[in-house]
Amino acid sequence: MQLYNYFRSSASYRVRIALACKGLAYDYLPVHLARNEQFNESYQAVSASRLVPLLRDGEHTLTQSLAIIEYLEETHPEPPLLPKEPAARARVRALALDIACEIHPLDNLRVLRYLVQSLKVSEDDKNRWYRHWVETGLEVVERQLAAQPGRYCHGDTPTLADCVLVPQIFNAQRFDCRLDHVPNVMRVFEACMQLPAFDETQPSKCPDATA
Repeated sequence: MQLYNYFRSSASYRVRIALACKGLAYDYLPVHLARNEQFNESYQAVSASRLVPLLRDGEHTLTQSLAIIEYLEETHPEPPLLPKEPAARARVRALALDIACEIHPLDNLRVLRYLVQSLKVSEDDKNRWYRHWVETGLEVVERQLAAQPGRYCHGDTPTLADCVLVPQIFNAQRFDCRLDHVPNVMRVFEACMQLPAFDETQPSKCPDATA
């Protein structure tokens, strides 16, 4: 397997966690988004969307982090990242989507660049935008976790939801978001970071972190 990713990309971090949870080896191929390497001809030949992550598994080229993780779940089902029961699977997917669809798209690099470069939003206002959507979005996740508490997002083993939650907290911390209002979220985050799959794939430990 080959994984094209950027160390600060929360979507890429999700896939790194999933690969590590399942004990799958891969070649790490960095694409530095801040330096616009996603627009290089060599990467455009691989990725129609010019986004990361992108996973190559044999003849298959896969994009979109949640689709990649679901593919890994189906092709390498042990250990599982989704519960067996339909209602439980739906809850885990919903928690993941609360972050991947409701928070992340408003705060990714393309959006932040557009705010500054095209709309001429100040750096302070850009950061206020970021914090608003992260802090209010995590409140939704907090209510979900409080209603059905467990060691992780769902029960006592990590799931797809944890793969999505942890990278969002890393980004929130990088932008100095308020997090004291989401104690269950932070409790789950801290539990996840005790696991090698989450700790050893974090941004600061990626090969391109110091590039």
